Amino acid sequence: MVDEGKKSHGPAKRQRKTQKLSVAYEASDNEKGEGAKLPEAPGWEPPDWQQQLVNIRTMRSGKDAPVDQLGAEHCYDPSAPPKVRRYQVLLSLMLSSQTKDQVTAGAMERLRARGLTVDSILQTDDSTLGALIYPVGFWRSKVKFIKQTSAILQQRYGGDIPSSVAELVALPGVGPKMAHLAMAVAWGAVSGIGFGAGKLGLQAWVWPPRPVMSQSPAAVDTHVHRIANRLGWTKTATKSPEKTRAALEAWLPRYGRVGAGRAALSLPPPLTSHLHRELWSEINGLLVGFGQQTCLPVRPRCHTCLNRSLCPAAQSRGGS
Repeated sequence: MVDEGKKSHGPAKRQRKTQKLSVAYEASDNEKGEGAKLPEAPGWEPPDWQQQLVNIRTMRSGKDAPVDQLGAEHCYDPSAPPKVRRYQVLLSLMLSSQTKDQVTAGAMERLRARGLTVDSILQTDDSTLGALIYPVGFWRSKVKFIKQTSAILQQRYGGDIPSSVAELVALPGVGPKMAHLAMAVAWGAVSGIGFGAGKLGLQAWVWPPRPVMSQSPAAVDTHVHRIANRLGWTKTATKSPEKTRAALEAWLPRYGRVGAGRAALSLPPPLTSHLHRELWSEINGLLVGFGQQTCLPVRPRCHTCLNRSLCPAAQSRGGS
């Protein structure tokens, strides 16, 4: 009987050990915030976005769209002092609103021929300034804004431009998109999708080098707004560039690697790695040029697009 009693306790002890192991496992699950490696449920993302992105990079590899030659990052005088270059970048952005890149570049060329500085603009009468920047969109209003902003820069910033988005948008005629682009081009700071020194390649003339800013809202170009909706890169259709920016930032990894899976795409790259790209700073310029050459606002050239079989909008048009 004693032997049978001992035997009867055996299974009970083993069962208790199994329960303890189970409890210990559950406890480790609860420590997710302390370094556990349990996978998180993936959020929404477009089904074919990585291949679509690779295809767009291929189509844009020539870097021959207007934005590649005439954008704001190409309108400054490279021989001017850093402070003057930053001012010229801001002015080119102010001129570019509702204006084609070619027209903005022409206006900047005429201004630079007269010596484009804060002092020279303040010494130029309104009628002459208007003649120099015409035919940019809303040129009369821009004459007023340029004069007001230049006076503020001279009085408060010693002729330089502010180094924060909040201060930039406080300037007359400077909106959020201009401010974020100014941060990217002039200060080398990434502040949201579409804007960053990684795309513009201007770190060499940023004095002093500025750290990357915290992420904050930024408008995207109308080309990006249109193309993101056509490709299905927003979970639901968006009605404004700002809503498109928010929709993209909700799922698009900030850092990416060509051909990588989502796990690799969500992690910051080593500073020395050439395989990684900063997607947030790449998307704007990439899609703007794509929109200027292929995915046109009217009559897009779907028949020449590598994404014609992957694009919902192209499929709805019959791929033509």
